[in-house]
Amino acid sequence: MSKAINLTDKVILVTGAFGLIGSEISKHFLQEGARVVLADNNEALAAKKRVEFSALADSSRFLIVMLDITREESAEDAVKKTVEAFGRLDVLVNNAAIDAKFDKENQDKVNHSRFENYPIDLLRKSVEVNLTGTVIMTQAACRQMLKQKSGNIINVASTYSLVSPNQNLYDFGEGIKNFKPVDYIASKSFIPNFTRYIATFYSKENIRCNAIVPHGIFNDHPEEFLVNFSKMSPLGRMCEREELNGPFTFLASDASSYMTGSVLVVDGGWTAW
Repeated sequence: MSKAINLTDKVILVTGAFGLIGSEISKHFLQEGARVVLADNNEALAAKKRVEFSALADSSRFLIVMLDITREESAEDAVKKTVEAFGRLDVLVNNAAIDAKFDKENQDKVNHSRFENYPIDLLRKSVEVNLTGTVIMTQAACRQMLKQKSGNIINVASTYSLVSPNQNLYDFGEGIKNFKPVDYIASKSFIPNFTRYIATFYSKENIRCNAIVPHGIFNDHPEEFLVNFSKMSPLGRMCEREELNGPFTFLASDASSYMTGSVLVVDGGWTAW
């Protein structure tokens, strides 16, 4: 018998839940009937997000927790609060990450150094969050999933965990030369193989692990970036955030029950040429 793409009463913990991807998929999970734990370290946004999500669902169906994935006690506390509220943890979405973004809101925050001059402290910070933090959060979730004898982990990778950045994408002309920095590439490149590691390590214990590879989510990017992106993307455009809901919902549901160790690429064909 085939299994439907159904999230009704699934308990899903999303890290980095206040960000672009995290907020979008958390809203969709709620609308699909899941019970959602929004975990993030941005306390300033917590009240706003509570109001935002209360407009979508009864407050008994979601939980907001402050989470620093680099701290073991914080990760353990997030899982504990999830179980106290909902009785179990069905799905962990490892979404929290540091990324140099080139939308209008964030492009001025990017360090523009070439590789040979890139600050090592920024590399260490990204590795601590994107790599070590993902391991810490996964450990905390797996301890609970082993107790309940089931679980599902979705890691969020990047096209830059599969291919190198085309630095021409960040050349906006008029002498404005930007670079996608090495810290993101170094720290995200471990995700696909980490996914395979967890999938095979827990394959006999009813814990699945897959990854999604998104790329180029539109968020009010400057025209120069959009022109470059459209030339380099087979589909000729960036991804709309809503287009990630289907892939995430599929992997979070039992419809993907025979998938583990897979890397699902959602990149508009970016890595196909």
